Amino acid sequence: MPTNFYMWFVAALIPMVIGAIYYHEKVFGSAWMKVNGFSKEHVESGSMPVILGVSYLLSVLLAVTVTGMVIHQGGAFQMMMSPDGSMSQEAKETFTELMSQYGYNFRSFKHGMLHGIVAAIMFALPVLGINALFERRGWKYILIHTGYWVITLALMGGLLCATLEYAPLI
Repeated sequence: MPTNFYMWFVAALIPMVIGAIYYHEKVFGSAWMKVNGFSKEHVESGSMPVILGVSYLLSVLLAVTVTGMVIHQGGAFQMMMSPDGSMSQEAKETFTELMSQYGYNFRSFKHGMLHGIVAAIMFALPVLGINALFERRGWKYILIHTGYWVITLALMGGLLCATLEYAPLI
């Protein structure tokens, strides 16, 4: 677990902020409402505190998940664990040595953005696309939402990759 795990809560704000901008009627909001057949009244209905609160909690889950996509050193940590989930002192020392030499490789905002974009194209696009096709939504709907996820996951990935820190195991 990162020593600055609060960054997950910071990163979880990104989908909220990007969504407020991206789905504003002067950006893609009008096109999104049109493709969904929504009126302004429909969009303004519902309990916004509940919608925003649940969206934030889901965004925290997403931030935790994105961490595994953008920080590769977790794989080395998993390799050194025994099947029962423990780690020997020797493995801890080896891992700490490995991290001291290579722990900051590929730990940049740019690298995290790359993985965020790949995740959006290789995961979000297929999930959105499959649902949209069965809902008879069309490509405009798919592309509007995929654009949002490309921007959002790129920024989340960049932030988490560049800022999360882990303490040595020894």
